[in-house]
Amino acid sequence: QVHLVESGAVPAGGSLRLSCAASGGTFSLYAMGWFRQAPGKEREFVSAVNSGGGTKYYGDSVKGRFTISRDNATAYLQMSSLNFEDTAVYYCAARYYRASTYDNEYEYWGQGTPVTVFQ
Repeated sequence: QVHLVESGAVPAGGSLRLSCAASGGTFSLYAMGWFRQAPGKEREFVSAVNSGGGTKYYGDSVKGRFTISRDNATAYLQMSSLNFEDTAVYYCAARYYRASTYDNEYEYWGQGTPVTVFQ
């Protein structure tokens, strides 16, 4: 299971950190990914990190603003310089070992958490 915590509303230009913990397995074996889906849009890749933490990927729209990280039990998505277009439901996902930018390659999904950026 993947459990996502932290959500909320934040003003444009602000920051927010999302956390995601995976249970029921050995966390260190999981690559973790973040995706988001805005109203009326398809799910979009945001960021991913491999199981070892050494390989990270970012979507073009978040490069330079978002940072993915992980420790022994939790993956994090630090979001900065947020703008209205970042408003979406954010999902974390897990798969074994290799990070991927494709949502259909992830086996486990969190329930999603809404993030609202207001002007």
